[in-house]
Amino acid sequence: MTASTDRAATAAPSARAGETTVFRVLLAISLSHFLNDVMQSLIPAIYPILKDDFRLDFGQIGIITLAFQLTASMLQPLVGIATDRRPMPYSLPVGMSFTLVGLLLLSWASSFGWLIVAVALVGAGSAVFHPEASRVARLASGGRHGLAQSLFQVGGNAGTAAGPLLAAFIVLPGGQRGIAWFSLVALAGICVLAFVGSWYAAHRRAVAAGARKPVEATRPNLTRGEITRTLVILVTLLFSKFFYMACLGTYYTFYLIETFDVSVRNAQLLLFVFLGSVAVGVLVGGPIGDRFGRRFVIWFSILGVLPFTLALPYVGLAATVALTVVIGLVLASASSAILVYAQEMLPGRVGLVSGVFFGFAFGLGGLGAAVLGELADMTSLTFVFRLCAFLPALGLLAVFIPDLSAARNRVVSG
Repeated sequence: MTASTDRAATAAPSARAGETTVFRVLLAISLSHFLNDVMQSLIPAIYPILKDDFRLDFGQIGIITLAFQLTASMLQPLVGIATDRRPMPYSLPVGMSFTLVGLLLLSWASSFGWLIVAVALVGAGSAVFHPEASRVARLASGGRHGLAQSLFQVGGNAGTAAGPLLAAFIVLPGGQRGIAWFSLVALAGICVLAFVGSWYAAHRRAVAAGARKPVEATRPNLTRGEITRTLVILVTLLFSKFFYMACLGTYYTFYLIETFDVSVRNAQLLLFVFLGSVAVGVLVGGPIGDRFGRRFVIWFSILGVLPFTLALPYVGLAATVALTVVIGLVLASASSAILVYAQEMLPGRVGLVSGVFFGFAFGLGGLGAAVLGELADMTSLTFVFRLCAFLPALGLLAVFIPDLSAARNRVVSG
């Protein structure tokens, strides 16, 4: 099977597959994303424990996040490029195995250096997982790409939300060693991804045998310069989104503890509330994008959250919780829209697009956490929250994103 044939099969579902959305596969890939991100979210959730046990400062906390997320960001585009050329269905359970090893090492790490190695292994597992999992979601979408990406991504966001909750009731009582219990979650993820890999392999065999004839992908009639400019804008919007999310995801618990004298457990529960709103925002954003267009969702999500971020550092505890829920709902709704928009602009490059965008998101989050940690050590968390509140203003750039439905008038073979 040639690379171009496989790209065409990826860029647009086959005639037969396009008639039906394969929900059992979408639910399986969403579940595996949930399990994957539950384990990843343990890292920021246990920061208060690690900070006390290893006597870390905020700068070192930021370095841990940087090591985890940069590993994922650097590897994901490479994995995406490799799997565009030669898809690897069973790389999914292999990637989850990296996460399993990383968690076990994290539970027994005795120094700051070993913490870095452990979180880097978890990041490597994420790098292998996301590009191919995103490709599977698109193949099983039946043409409902926004819905498929929302289902896929909401699994991850739900896992991210559940991590702090599980940490509060499992890791916090048992300390660092309690992380080892989550190796059972990794084993469950390996089993689910083995099923997904089997479906993916069967799908590829059917396409290769001609049982599923690839449909030609439509490419928007945009110049190379327009594509480059649009990608730069999308990356800039991701910068504003994930840099701000890094601020809340990494330092929200510390902000609550320092500003409102909240206990560690209650701070983790409130982090769960915020991350839960992020999951809901991702879920609703995809179908809205399918119905009303990606540009509308991107514009509304990034810029629309600005009034709430500006108000957040100046209110009390109850209003802080309420505002973070609104921020999570609105800001996260663009996640699926940005990814699907980029995939539609570059058909046949699902792995590359997913790897770059997921990887860039991880990289931005890690960079943001490291920079903000150092800034918090020099100033205060309140100053950091007030500064980051202006990031969503970059959403004004969404006005320059072209309408792909109007530009799509040229047919290519992939």
